[in-house]
Amino acid sequence: MMEGHMFGNTMWAGHWLWMLVLAIVAVIPAWRICQRTGYPGWLGVLILIPVINLALLYFLAFAEWPADKTGDRNG
Repeated sequence: MMEGHMFGNTMWAGHWLWMLVLAIVAVIPAWRICQRTGYPGWLGVLILIPVINLALLYFLAFAEWPADKTGDRNG
């Protein structure tokens, strides 16, 4: 019944492009936040992993930031 429909059982090419755009939109701010707090920017990539992303947010919210110790808040 949905054989010719592009949203059927197959993944259309635009789906992967859309997912890439959303991933970039999520990772860039997370990367910058991690850098500004004094942690490595690559930790921002963890925002893409379910449940780990919540752990990352809690970690950033309640951990002592290395940038606070050095006085460098501009990243």
